[in-house]
Amino acid sequence: MSTQSEIAMEKKLVEQLERMGYERVEKCNEADLVKNLKVQLEKHNRIQLTSDEFEQIKDKLKKGDVFDKARMLRGRIDVIGADGIPKYIELFSVKHWCQNLFQVARQVTNRSATDHSRYDVTILMNGLPLVQIELKARGSDIRSAFDQIDRYRSKSYDNNSGLFGFIQLFIISNGVNTRYFSNNQKLNFQFTFEWANEDNQRINRLDEFAESFMERCHLSKMIARYIVLHETSRNLMVLRPYQYYAVERILERVGYGRGDGHICDLATVFRTHSQATARSSDS
Repeated sequence: MSTQSEIAMEKKLVEQLERMGYERVEKCNEADLVKNLKVQLEKHNRIQLTSDEFEQIKDKLKKGDVFDKARMLRGRIDVIGADGIPKYIELFSVKHWCQNLFQVARQVTNRSATDHSRYDVTILMNGLPLVQIELKARGSDIRSAFDQIDRYRSKSYDNNSGLFGFIQLFIISNGVNTRYFSNNQKLNFQFTFEWANEDNQRINRLDEFAESFMERCHLSKMIARYIVLHETSRNLMVLRPYQYYAVERILERVGYGRGDGHICDLATVFRTHSQATARSSDS
């Protein structure tokens, strides 16, 4: 097997995502992302925010844990203008997921007095970091990428503005083995999943995974429709491929795109899967 360094893999992935329509954000730090967030929210909401209004947004975004921020992401936040009239800001379009603004950043630094983290690849939607990608040299142990994500999440995501608490999905890859999983207060390698096509053929190579799973509308739809916020456990749960395709077929049958028809309880899908997983090991 030929070797490919982590840096070379990062560059190749970012170039691929640019070709797929992502806007590249040059190497930056966490403070730069905050400035970018204001610009992207203004574009997405077609408004101009005063410095005071944006400070209100930043204060609201810092509050809560992963679950609280996931719920905030799917709603609107209000800010009060100088005239006393509230404005309602959409952070992420759940209904029109393709209309979100897509960017990719590489090697974002997030410093604090006790920690200096540098993230491999970050996908931003409307300026918010929603997908974090950790890469390891081609053919190396993918578990090390998962462990790195877990360290970042526990040590640095709360630093500074706390924007990285909005991460919804993680992707880890060593080039030939690629997995995805949802963000939570506690991460478990058991709940990292391979992607597959409708014929259940696994898509493990990073370039093929990016072409399929990270296509802009698809990735945004995964966040909008196929991450379940489980209120009882306060966990984010993301569908596996066969669950995704099953729900898509049901939605087609009931008239995809006509009104707001949806599956009443996606959490049932997860309970069914969890029971099946408990009875047998993953193939």
